[in-house]
Amino acid sequence: MIKLAAPFLLLLGAVLLSMALEQRLPRADVVVSQTQDCFTLDPQRMSYMHDLRMARSLYEGLVRRNNQTGAFTPGMAESWESNEDGTEWIFKIRESARWSNGDPVTAEDFVYAWRRALMPDTAADYTDLFFAIEGAEEFFNRRMQRTTRHATTPYDNPREQLEGAKSLLEETLVDFQQNVGLTALDDHTLEVRLKLPLAYFLDLCAFSVFAPVHSELVEKHVSLDPDTGMIVQDHGWTRAGTLISNGPFKLERRRIKHDIRIERNPYYWNQEVVMPDSVEVVCIEDPNTSVLAFEVGSVDWVSEVSAEYLADMMDEQSDYITTHGDQYQESLELGSTIDEALAALPEPNQKERRDLHTNTAFGTFFFGFNCRPTLGDGSPNPLHDPRVRKALAMAIDKEVIVEKVLRTNEPVAGSLVPPGSIPGYTPPAGTPHDPEEAKRLLESAGWIDRNGDSVPENERGEVFPPIDLLYTTGTARYQDMALSMREMWKAELGIETNLRSKDTKSYRADLKQGNFMVARGGWYGDYGDPMTFLELSETGTGNNDRKYSNALYDDLLQQARQTADLNERTAMLHEAERMIIQDDHPILPLYHYTTTYLYDPTRIRGLSRHPRLQQEYWQLEVLNPSSTGPPEAE
Repeated sequence: MIKLAAPFLLLLGAVLLSMALEQRLPRADVVVSQTQDCFTLDPQRMSYMHDLRMARSLYEGLVRRNNQTGAFTPGMAESWESNEDGTEWIFKIRESARWSNGDPVTAEDFVYAWRRALMPDTAADYTDLFFAIEGAEEFFNRRMQRTTRHATTPYDNPREQLEGAKSLLEETLVDFQQNVGLTALDDHTLEVRLKLPLAYFLDLCAFSVFAPVHSELVEKHVSLDPDTGMIVQDHGWTRAGTLISNGPFKLERRRIKHDIRIERNPYYWNQEVVMPDSVEVVCIEDPNTSVLAFEVGSVDWVSEVSAEYLADMMDEQSDYITTHGDQYQESLELGSTIDEALAALPEPNQKERRDLHTNTAFGTFFFGFNCRPTLGDGSPNPLHDPRVRKALAMAIDKEVIVEKVLRTNEPVAGSLVPPGSIPGYTPPAGTPHDPEEAKRLLESAGWIDRNGDSVPENERGEVFPPIDLLYTTGTARYQDMALSMREMWKAELGIETNLRSKDTKSYRADLKQGNFMVARGGWYGDYGDPMTFLELSETGTGNNDRKYSNALYDDLLQQARQTADLNERTAMLHEAERMIIQDDHPILPLYHYTTTYLYDPTRIRGLSRHPRLQQEYWQLEVLNPSSTGPPEAE
């Protein structure tokens, strides 16, 4: 086992003391650590993986997706059916569906939630996913146009302006009811009409942004801005003591940047599948401290292991498997799961471990290039030229970064879509490391070494501006990668780089506002289709923080949506991906994710090893409740 360094022990002590002093509840059945706090508990506004994981515990959509097999199982809908071409769907909401306050879950709750997602007022990142519904995209655009017109209309007085905003909202609600293919036929019947067949529609229905919200509660926390004509959402409805949920758990406590505690929802329809009575998710930003918290028994599952000594931990796990390889392999051949096989092996010695679990994931880490014509300060952006972006991409030796800097065995990425992750789809190869071609591309864009000092200048003699590289704090590997990229761009292209680290909230704000030139990024697929990755670069989508825009690319995606022939559709998506990873380079894929967890297989079961890594808190089973953990706080 890794020895605990004194500075980390002091930091760990402070974390544990804080937990003990502030906690006035018994220790949760399962304690999970993550490096970032949940950004929001509003399902329509979610985009981060840890938010979505929490959402699947608090909310339940029409269907659920089995995280081991990928099959779809009933959720709030006890049954569903579609017409022959898959454009009309009927979902029957179970009569036993209840909110955590006992209110019935109705079809109208789904209509209300999906309409929220389609309102520009909500500023949802995943609005475009709802555009598959008949009339939805047109409704969104009309609402945007009408509120823009209202905001620029001169009114004689504030009262008239407010009345105009109210009238506009009433007009919008009628528009939705009449023109969008979403109807509550009765309390327990939801009708959805799609503009085209969508092979992954049920996958979307299982996605948390399609979950319902308690409409009466949310309505109590909205107001109307008379200046913009838009609905203003007070997010107080997501606070503990106020939030009403319909999933396996209800929110018991939330302390921002500290912890979230959820407890069994007594009104949930499927009680027998919920294993723990309580789960606490603690935010431990320092990855080394989270490992130490696990070592002393304060945490049962570390959901993001990125400690500085992760490579050494992997060696300890490898040594353990090698030592007991025959017994381990025999257990697997007899039908044991990996966790069952590990639990049956002898106790590890001080230089071994069996609690580190690395799995391939349905995701890709990348660096994104700001494609806007100007930077946040108004100055010209040299990265607006795709030749410059491609030059920067070709100057990076990904293998050196992954194998020499990170040393944690991730697959080097050429593509955005992970190879082999989607049956029938083979992604393009991507751009190779080629410093000479990178220099040629930079020169073709007008950035040339004119003085023999290896520093590129434009025709006016202006030096290529230092690259502003943005990444988040809390994880040393982000800084390590940024340092390596700075060295490579300097050595191969003569370009300087300024590194800038921000906390997650500030980093997210800078992304949205375009205050960066290059920024770290990453994406886990939300559903089993290449579109879940390719929509990141579509014009106008909420997650296109780079503001890349290419009409040909957009047309390819739109044609793919409208094409029923599988081979033709696959070819279109392949060409679209080739454009963004070999030609235009709004992103630089660096490696495909693997996810490393820390948990004791003799104590915790229920974590999935499926590449989608859709973990469910309600599935976590505690085998030995008294085997670890600190005493309960008084």
